[in-house]
Amino acid sequence: MSKSLYIKTFGCQMNERDSEIIEQLLAQEGYVPADRAEGADVVLINTCSIREKAEQKVFSLLGQLRDEKARNPSLLLGVIGCVAQQEGERIRDRMPHVDLIVGTQQIYRLPEMLARLEQRVTSREIAINLEASFHIPPFQKLLVNASPFPASSGFKRFVTIMQGCNNYCSYCVVPGTRGREISRPMADIIEEVEILASQGVKEITLLGQNVNSYGLTNPVADLTVSFPELLRRVASINGLQRLRFTTSHPKDLSEDLMRCFAEIDILCPHFHLPVQSGSNAVLKRMNRKYTIETYLEKVAGLRRFCPEIALATDIIVGFPGETEEDFQATLELLSLVRFHGSFSFKYSDRPHTHSVNFLDKIPEEVKSRRLLAFQTLQDAIGLERNAECIDKEVEVMLEVCAGDDCKGRTPAHQMVHFNRQGLPLAPGDLVTVKINQAGKHSLKGDIHLKH
Repeated sequence: MSKSLYIKTFGCQMNERDSEIIEQLLAQEGYVPADRAEGADVVLINTCSIREKAEQKVFSLLGQLRDEKARNPSLLLGVIGCVAQQEGERIRDRMPHVDLIVGTQQIYRLPEMLARLEQRVTSREIAINLEASFHIPPFQKLLVNASPFPASSGFKRFVTIMQGCNNYCSYCVVPGTRGREISRPMADIIEEVEILASQGVKEITLLGQNVNSYGLTNPVADLTVSFPELLRRVASINGLQRLRFTTSHPKDLSEDLMRCFAEIDILCPHFHLPVQSGSNAVLKRMNRKYTIETYLEKVAGLRRFCPEIALATDIIVGFPGETEEDFQATLELLSLVRFHGSFSFKYSDRPHTHSVNFLDKIPEEVKSRRLLAFQTLQDAIGLERNAECIDKEVEVMLEVCAGDDCKGRTPAHQMVHFNRQGLPLAPGDLVTVKINQAGKHSLKGDIHLKH
């Protein structure tokens, strides 16, 4: 008899990929997808703890699910991922109705833990230990079998190449929630991508907390390649039409990786390179291990190899000790680099990080004012960047249609809206669109078929 599974995912692409892995694992055990928590046999909340807001959402949802658990005592409720790793004991004490608390490295044990709960062998499962000897298991065999879970669009998929981080930025929880950097064997990565390509996947995004250091730390026995070499090997797999990766640390960005944008045809000209601040003083307190001068050298290098590259970044405003002069330096950096887009956030204390102990915290109203100023300038620059595409023909990979109204992304990751004019298109198809309108966050144009 099949069992129903509902997963609610908060946070980043790494969390999305972890949810896919869990769905693949549990599909092998007879689980089928549920589209809502109500009535499901198992509800899992996959969590991010990089920012406080996501963590608050988790506890709010757990509170709401207390009533569902009371109505359906056989429901198995679990918290998995980074918040589970970080707050395991507190979840146990604060939310006694939670049956399962599973950290980032232990998600691969979910089938056996759920089996013990279902068989009443145990009343609660907690697995939050980080192991120095941890390795990422191969998942190719799970991909061969058809899964009932529509975890991601069929034409594009994430593939994990490494996990964890060794950088210890003063504000960041990742080393404590995902452990030290561990690179996945190249053979496993290649085999997984080959299987995905054979199933019709056209776009692959390689994932890691710091993909630039792939193969340099905690290498496994058969891992002898660098990240640029891995990119070239993946790009050679038949059937792939687009290749992306995320995320990169500026200090590890090599010229060899920059050169890939000029030499690998299917590598999309879009690079997410988090800078976090435009002030050297703030970067030093963040323990980022680069200066604005070296960051700008990397930007110049990327544009030398790929003049059309679209750059995106991350920004934290209101870091402890950030002065008005520091913040102005961030605005000046934005004006100088002219990022195509950015993810910007107000600083918030995260547990077990070094910056928690910094005394010179910025008032909330100052952080809010600075964030608004940054985002206002970014929106203006984003609009100008998008306006550069007007009257140009761009390649768009279709993502979804509602009737004839469709949208998809360019290689530079820009969202494009268009009317398919009755053409029999499907997600993953490549079309050419001539752009006639530009907004802050998207483009609009007219289509003709790509030949």
